[in-house]
Amino acid sequence: MDRHDVIATLNELIETCTDGEEGFRTCAEGVKNPQLKVFFEKRAERCALGAAQLEGKVAELGGDPRRGGSPSAMLHRFWINIRSTISGMDEEAVLAECERGEDFAKTAYEEALRCDLPGDVRVMIAKQYREVRENHDRVRDMRNAMA
Repeated sequence: MDRHDVIATLNELIETCTDGEEGFRTCAEGVKNPQLKVFFEKRAERCALGAAQLEGKVAELGGDPRRGGSPSAMLHRFWINIRSTISGMDEEAVLAECERGEDFAKTAYEEALRCDLPGDVRVMIAKQYREVRENHDRVRDMRNAMA
């Protein structure tokens, strides 16, 4: 994989992180439970940190990091669509939608990890992928506990 391909892969993950941050913030706004609100806000902050780490690597590689999500990104469209309805959902439904969003993030990271990446980039992406999986599983477990 050449440098430009690595940068493109990292920029796609930056979009995923940015969309995840937006999604978690949307979920935080849509719940009344203080513990869930804090959970979603912390996950949003973690997504922002992940994006910042990826941006730093893109800059280090001489690329231009994209920030702010992409109108063509599936997650972005997903969260724009859900924003209009999430305020009327119960907490179990909000968690279910959040889990769906994390499914998209998991897929994006899995696709990136299938690429032939430099070692330091692979380590960073693998670490972030573990966090995405943990987020997904925690959201799923909270949703299941409410069912």
